[in-house]
Amino acid sequence: MQSCEISADSTDDPLSSGLRRKRQPRIVVIGAGLAGLSAAKALLESGFTDVTVLEATDHIGGRVQSVQLGHATFELGATWIHGSHGNPVYHLAEDNGLLEETTDSERSVGRISLYSKNGVAYHLTNSGQRIPKDVVEEFSDLYNEVYNLTQEFFQRGKPVNAESQNSVGVFTRDVVRKRVKADPDDTEAVKRLKLAMIQQYLKVESCESSSHSMDEVSLSEFGEWTEIPGAHHVIPCGFIKIVEILARSIPKSVIQLRKPVKCIHWNQSVSKEIERVADHNSDLPEENKGSNVFVECEDCEFIPADHVIVTVSLGVLKKRHESLFHPRLPEEKVMAIEKLGINTTDKIFLEFEEPFWSSECNSIQFVWEDEAESESLTYPEELWYKKICSFDVLYPPERYGHVLSGWICGEEALIMEKCDDETVAETCTEMLRKFTGNPNIPKPRRILRSSWGSNPYFRGSYSYTQVGSSGADVEKLAKPLPYAESSKTPPMQVMFSGEATHRKYYSTTHGAVLSGQREAARLIEMYQDLLR
Repeated sequence: MQSCEISADSTDDPLSSGLRRKRQPRIVVIGAGLAGLSAAKALLESGFTDVTVLEATDHIGGRVQSVQLGHATFELGATWIHGSHGNPVYHLAEDNGLLEETTDSERSVGRISLYSKNGVAYHLTNSGQRIPKDVVEEFSDLYNEVYNLTQEFFQRGKPVNAESQNSVGVFTRDVVRKRVKADPDDTEAVKRLKLAMIQQYLKVESCESSSHSMDEVSLSEFGEWTEIPGAHHVIPCGFIKIVEILARSIPKSVIQLRKPVKCIHWNQSVSKEIERVADHNSDLPEENKGSNVFVECEDCEFIPADHVIVTVSLGVLKKRHESLFHPRLPEEKVMAIEKLGINTTDKIFLEFEEPFWSSECNSIQFVWEDEAESESLTYPEELWYKKICSFDVLYPPERYGHVLSGWICGEEALIMEKCDDETVAETCTEMLRKFTGNPNIPKPRRILRSSWGSNPYFRGSYSYTQVGSSGADVEKLAKPLPYAESSKTPPMQVMFSGEATHRKYYSTTHGAVLSGQREAARLIEMYQDLLR
């Protein structure tokens, strides 16, 4: 049987005589993604010397995953720097010359739609017809007008009526349908096309929100997500460069890879476990018994700490919060975890020998004509491919070659993840043939795809405010433990960071970075006398 180890160099509680003698607190950061690295970087630069970062996988970066294929870098995870004015990620990129090769097509001012910027989006039907450009433009104007209405419920405090079920999807579908049907200038055929386009646009929106369906996104809270002003940018050399910049000033000895965490024992709850282990370890340091938190790793090591910053995804918290924390989390925090939403948005990259699309085409949008009156965006398992909303053309071809990037989200993305590459490539090719009306499109020579939903260390792409949740739940998720602070209860034993803990910038890379810096700032303020 494997015996558990208790790491030496333990600490007493942060308010005890140890720190009064200027002893440095021991801080453990769980996760080496953007939030964890930002927290560790800020702590080390402020003078903390006992910082450890535990990363479950064999690499740093978290939900940033840049893959090099030939001369091109493809992003399986984070892709865009959303906004520039005051965005810490943008400033890291700009200050380090990462945007020097960014082309005009990789910059976008205003609301972006996945990769589509320059050129023309081709909206194709399952009968192989292209929807006329003027029809698409008319519908797009209408949809965007209604989208702006969804922002007003939070921003202007408008009451939500019962018909909408407080759902972005239900509200949008209902308002757009009524306006399409009431338009006296459109023929019945055009109305039918526009009604079918509603579902396609909502699929795109679901991919952007990382929800199974926009029906699950809260209408009353949708407008709280805040967009940073300025252009959005792609980093040609890979988003992973941001990760490397953050890690540059962190000594390699600080980050432990392949170190998954089994349980966080907080509020001195592990004292009995230590006594049990002590029976088998006569050389166990006495001071270990004074630690407030012990991080139990899967390899059976117990790491003592004064403070633990937890940066795991909301998906992991949903799946593992009962076993990951001992004692269990307070009911208020559990409710916040359960209320907030996270789902999967996956990418499917297809590389072709030659383009079968025209030079002006920047994306192929799939419009299923039989979905004109559909309410649900959930499909039988064998029809998972109907959730693919589009394939975007990667620009410039001189950098990427002839590559399309497909998008799929929700439960259907999880089904896609279970399929092998051959099946996914064949299915996508058949879809492209069907919608373009070109039966001669060859199979791609290479496929690359993400699998965020089934990855046990992520269990989803990023968070959203689910129906029934609010920004207050984000605040509750971010609140350090224990809640009750007294002279006998050391504060901020367990802290929470990550994109899902940022009320205004959830789902973004800058939200992750800022949340890590936020938790570091709490500790810097707490120990300001020690750090002078």
